[in-house]
Amino acid sequence: MRPFGLSSGPVPSVRSQPLQIQGHYELQFEAVREAFAALFDDPQERGAALCIQVGGQTVIDLWAGTADKDGAEAWHTDTILNLFSCTKTFTSVAVLQLVEEGKLKLDEPVARLWPEFAAAGKASITLRQLLCHQAGLPALREQLPAEALYQWDTMTAALAAEEPWWTPGQGHGYAAITYGWLVGEVLRRADSRGPGESIAARISRPLGLD
Repeated sequence: MRPFGLSSGPVPSVRSQPLQIQGHYELQFEAVREAFAALFDDPQERGAALCIQVGGQTVIDLWAGTADKDGAEAWHTDTILNLFSCTKTFTSVAVLQLVEEGKLKLDEPVARLWPEFAAAGKASITLRQLLCHQAGLPALREQLPAEALYQWDTMTAALAAEEPWWTPGQGHGYAAITYGWLVGEVLRRADSRGPGESIAARISRPLGLD
């Protein structure tokens, strides 16, 4: 394992000093370290981290840049950040754990657990289709106020009433924003607790994740 704190090379003039890539990596992954460093050739790149494990062993653990928009707070090995769509993985894994436990079935209609979801031609949409972005619900036609994004019941009710944008199972459309409420509501009903609490209990706490 090679520890280092090396400059990433020429740095755009918007930075006051050369940016340092921190961390360690196995020598056979030098090309990955170089690719990570190259990200910072873009002056818009502020901070990032990359940690890769192979067979349970950490082979790369890199970080660089700053964690705030003003460039005052340095990025560290334990900097917490917004995972955005990476959280879909955690939600899906929690649901699949329930499938493994026999509490959910991938090819049963979502409406069996969430009756309101059957509205507007969605009675036959399966959990598998929901998980695979094939349910035809990538967005809402009606524009809701921004505060609705923080109101779980409002969003799940709107999605339950929404008509699919295409015939479920016959197309694919990434549910970038709606996925959390769609799959999260299934998780909430099947696990009898909020999706965040379920993910924390099933995944985050057992793995020591922040």
